[in-house]
Amino acid sequence: MRRWLLSARQTMFIRAYLRASTDEQNADRSKTTLEQFISEHSQRIASYYTESISGTQLERPELNRLLTDTQANDILLVEQIDRLTRLNDHDWKQLKRMIEEKGIRIVSMDVPTSWQALDNNALTHNDPIIKAVLDAINNMLIELMAAMARKDYETRRERQRQGIETAKANGKYKGKQADTERHQKVKSFREKGLSLREIAEATDYSRSQVCRILAN
Repeated sequence: MRRWLLSARQTMFIRAYLRASTDEQNADRSKTTLEQFISEHSQRIASYYTESISGTQLERPELNRLLTDTQANDILLVEQIDRLTRLNDHDWKQLKRMIEEKGIRIVSMDVPTSWQALDNNALTHNDPIIKAVLDAINNMLIELMAAMARKDYETRRERQRQGIETAKANGKYKGKQADTERHQKVKSFREKGLSLREIAEATDYSRSQVCRILAN
């Protein structure tokens, strides 16, 4: 009986989170990459959660569904930390708290220290001191990568703003052009019965923008 309980506690499900662009090929590429990575670690992915919402948004339907589905000891697998977060500091802390409360472990391909979570033997037989040190290093690296992801986002936004100002000063700015693909996605989501709020979150538009697109 004790042996069965130990085995039950060690059971883990690997849940892959893919935050891709609106290009379905991007999601397929990420899925293939994660499958190859997990196969190399003699594991398998139990389920996939794919969406195209910006990583700067805390409220993401598929990420919320993943967190609802998971149990303690499960793994949240991502290709890169920026797939999980480009959140500001406040929202990132909130997401981390949600993950920690669920007892989920993050494994990211760009954070090698996180890969130890894929080895059940390492979790149960490693020296506790060594494990504590590795966990501390892993958490530090994830924090660093999360901060870098946010910084990269802010830098690109600032460069975009500067580029627009320069174009305006030179009389070359034509304004933001309509994104036909995103507009079509808005209409497709509406046809599927999504609310205005859900469409706004999924496309990174404001509700007023969604309403204008649907009205055309």
